Amino acid sequence: MAETAVCLGTFTAVKTLWEVRIHKINEELQKEKEFRQRLLLVWEERAALAKLKEKVINEGGRAILRIEEEEWKTLPSCLLKLIHLQEWQLHRTSLQKIPQFIGRFHSLVVLDLSRNSIESVPKEIGQLTSLQELLLSYNRIKSVPKEISNCISLERLELAVNRSICDLPPQLSDLKKLSHIDLCMNQFTAIPSALLNMPNLEWLDMGGNKLQELPDAIDRMENLHTLWLQRNEINSLPETIGNMKNLSTLVLSNNKLKNIPVCMKDMTNLRFVNFRDNPLELEVTLPPCENTDEEEQQEMFGIDFMHVYIQESLKKTGMAFLSILISPQCRNVESCTSDSPPVMNPN
Repeated sequence: MAETAVCLGTFTAVKTLWEVRIHKINEELQKEKEFRQRLLLVWEERAALAKLKEKVINEGGRAILRIEEEEWKTLPSCLLKLIHLQEWQLHRTSLQKIPQFIGRFHSLVVLDLSRNSIESVPKEIGQLTSLQELLLSYNRIKSVPKEISNCISLERLELAVNRSICDLPPQLSDLKKLSHIDLCMNQFTAIPSALLNMPNLEWLDMGGNKLQELPDAIDRMENLHTLWLQRNEINSLPETIGNMKNLSTLVLSNNKLKNIPVCMKDMTNLRFVNFRDNPLELEVTLPPCENTDEEEQQEMFGIDFMHVYIQESLKKTGMAFLSILISPQCRNVESCTSDSPPVMNPN
C-alpha cells in the first residue's frame, strides 16, 4: 500500500510539473504571437504611411492628399503623421467611414470625400474651424450633424446625391460665410429654415427633391443669385419671389407649375430662367425674331417666354374681369362700348 501511495504521489507531482511547463509554454507562445501581430501591425502602418506619403502633392502652396480609384475602406491612424495636410481629395475609394481623428487636422481647408460609401459624419468634424469647403456628394449620408455649425470658416457645402437627407439642423444658420450649398437629389420636402436664415447664401441647388412649394419667406435669402429647383413637385410660386432682386438664375423645369406669377416681371436682374416641362395653363408663342442671332439666343421657356407669358396672363385676367363687370350690368354691347356709364338693367 505504501508503495502504491508513493507511486501515485510521484505521478501527481510529475503531472503538475508538466501542466505548469505546458502553461508556461502556452503563455510564451501567446506572447510571441502577440509580438508578431504587433510587429506586423507596425510594418503595415509603416507601409500604409509610406503609401500615403506618395499620395501627397504640393499644389498652389497647399499640402494635398489625393487618392483616386483605390481601395481605402478605412483610413489608418498613421495618417495622423501627416497632420500638416491642408486638403484631402479622396474619390472612388469605397471609404465607408470618416475617422473620428479627423478633428485633429486643424489645418484642413478642403475636405473632399465625394463619390465614396460614407454613411455618417462624425461630430468631431466641428473641430475644423479653418475648413472652407466640405464636399460629401455621392455618398450614403442620412443626416447632417449640428456640429458642422462650428466650422465657422465654411464657405461651400455639397451633399448632393446622398438620396436620404431630408433636413438640415437649424444651427447651420450660424455659418455666416457659407455662400454655396448643393443639396440636389435627396429627400427634402421643404426648404430648411436654416437656409432662410443665411443672409450671405448666394448659390443653392435643391433640384431632384420632393419640394411641393416655396415658403413665403423665400425672399429672406436676399443675396441669392442662383437657385436650382428642377425636378421637384412645386405647383405654385409665392408672390414674395418678386422681392428677390439679386436673383439672376432660376431653374424650375420639370415641376407642376400651372402659372407664372405676375410679380416676376419686376425681377430686373433675372437673366436666365427655365420653365420647361411644366403643365402651364397658357399656350404662348414667342414673337418672330428680326435676325438669326436673336433667334439662337431666344430660349423657348426662358426669360423672353416668361415675359410674354405674363403679358398674356394679364390680358386674360383683364378680359375676364371686364367680362364679369359687363355681363350683369349692360343691356347690350353698344352701351358697354360707349363713353357714357353703363345703363343698368332694372330687371
